[in-house]
Amino acid sequence: MIETRARAIRTQAQRSYDRAATRRREEQLVREHLPLVKTVVGRLALTLPAHVDVEDLYSAGLMGLLQAIRSFDAEQGACFTTYARIRIQGAVLDELRRLDCVSRTVRDKGRRVQDALQRAEQRLGRLPTEAEVAAELGMTTEEYAALLDEVRPVTFVSLDAAAVGPDGDENLAPAETVADPTQATPRETAAHRELVQLIVRRLKELPEMQRKVLTLYYFEDLRLREIAEVFGVTESRICQIHAQAILALKSFLKQQEAGKPA
Repeated sequence: MIETRARAIRTQAQRSYDRAATRRREEQLVREHLPLVKTVVGRLALTLPAHVDVEDLYSAGLMGLLQAIRSFDAEQGACFTTYARIRIQGAVLDELRRLDCVSRTVRDKGRRVQDALQRAEQRLGRLPTEAEVAAELGMTTEEYAALLDEVRPVTFVSLDAAAVGPDGDENLAPAETVADPTQATPRETAAHRELVQLIVRRLKELPEMQRKVLTLYYFEDLRLREIAEVFGVTESRICQIHAQAILALKSFLKQQEAGKPA
């Protein structure tokens, strides 16, 4: 009886020790990856309206990091930092959707640009230039540039969650191509890989400048200001190039979803 009680006490003590060790390990990983949370939130915050509380986004990012720590499976062969970035960004984007910080008017204008891109591409048989999209919308190039600035909040997306490298590399581990591999069904994984292939295809068709901007922003982690310095142009101009490229991607994916020829 005494021995049974002693074993139960030792077992309970071991469980308490294991829980404490797990908490310490989680706290250590959180501290180590706080800069990653700040980077993800900071990059997204640059594109958002002034009324959005960055602290709310930071809190969401921390929750995403903690979820990543608790659900990461090293046996999947993925890099934890890559996996954590996806979960952090997903948590922040979920919070933004909950806040609904982008107005309906801005979203409608973004769709107008996508539709114009699609119409112009179908007519020309190639990706249109900014001047050609402006003409499709009945605008001057200056007016179109101003419109791209206005719809900027709807053009910053989790492109890196598609796990496409700057060279179109698709040979990545499942945990890098699915935000949460523990919950993804085979059908969801297959659909995601199909999406990756479509994005790779479209990236290869984009003008060189647009490809470079997306590569530097999404895969090299440069900020828009830093990209502007690389090319010797204004940050506003880089934002416009980024917006045009992302809307072209969205237009293409919408076209594919509707079953229309590319």
